[in-house]
Amino acid sequence: MGACRCLLACCLLLPQAQAQTQVAGAETGELQLERADDGLYLSANLQLDLPQLAEDALYKGIPMFFVAEAQVLRARWYWSGRLVSTASRHFRLSYQPLTRRWRLNISAAPFRNSGLGVVLGQSFDDYADALSAIGRFSHWKIAQRNEIAADAVHLVDFRFRLDMSQLPRLFQIDAVGRPGWDLLASYSQRLAPVPAQQQSAEPVR
Repeated sequence: MGACRCLLACCLLLPQAQAQTQVAGAETGELQLERADDGLYLSANLQLDLPQLAEDALYKGIPMFFVAEAQVLRARWYWSGRLVSTASRHFRLSYQPLTRRWRLNISAAPFRNSGLGVVLGQSFDDYADALSAIGRFSHWKIAQRNEIAADAVHLVDFRFRLDMSQLPRLFQIDAVGRPGWDLLASYSQRLAPVPAQQQSAEPVR
């Protein structure tokens, strides 16, 4: 399959939002942001085609790791944005040759530290279904309500990549400088302030 192709496609809910995309070996569209009573949520749908070397390793029984990261920054006219919230989601995909099934584990922390949190697991008969599950982000909470000022502009940076740091050391060395391991999508979305007539009567921090 060669170089990866990654399509990030979804609809934009908030008006006057502008986005800039930087992607290595991928095509991308827009992500969806939604303000709610309890915080800020992100939705996206990544269509993944893994690099050939990563796919070959999977079929040989070597798990692959992925990480999605979201940062929310409050815009400042006099300096770079101030970081107000971060969120991450970690994925471990493995193939079980005896059963010919795919196993996907999802955690809020890297799997070497997964004992600190909850790890969710799913099994799939089909490789394409497993990839689809990795790339589906539905109503992912990336910030608390009190972290997002209603009257300020914010920038949401979203990044999805192959996490080489959790692969066996031999694979990490082999992957250095080799394009066959490239898998990266990054996206920046402007979050407009809430219109004055819709803002809460509560004081903003």
